[in-house]
Amino acid sequence: MRRGPLLVLACVLSSTPALAAPPAKPAAAAPAKALAAPATPPSPVAATCTVPVPPSTGERPQKPALPQKPACLDAKEGCPGWEAYSYNDAVKVFNTQAQAFRPLAEAYLQKLNAYVKASSAYAQCEAEAMQK
Repeated sequence: MRRGPLLVLACVLSSTPALAAPPAKPAAAAPAKALAAPATPPSPVAATCTVPVPPSTGERPQKPALPQKPACLDAKEGCPGWEAYSYNDAVKVFNTQAQAFRPLAEAYLQKLNAYVKASSAYAQCEAEAMQK
């Protein structure tokens, strides 16, 4: 586990001239080169970890808007017939749109849950790859 941070530190030291060991001390420069030399390729386990891809936000269905409630609906005398019928028709349209929205929302939710599950599997895979 200590090997990883030392390799990163050696790469930083060898690539940054201000942080590199002074050339007057060859003994100090030798360990930095020794650490940088055994650049090991990524383990085969790390190569098999697949990065999860979230569902596109463009796939997210839009919830239908509620119809505007007429002010006369709450009044004591109520709404005139035409206004009540118009609101009733708008509610029927909303209900139809809501019925069509539900399966789309459930499908998108399934994609989101699959992404969460894949993210967890990816994190577990990466953690196991670091331990090997």
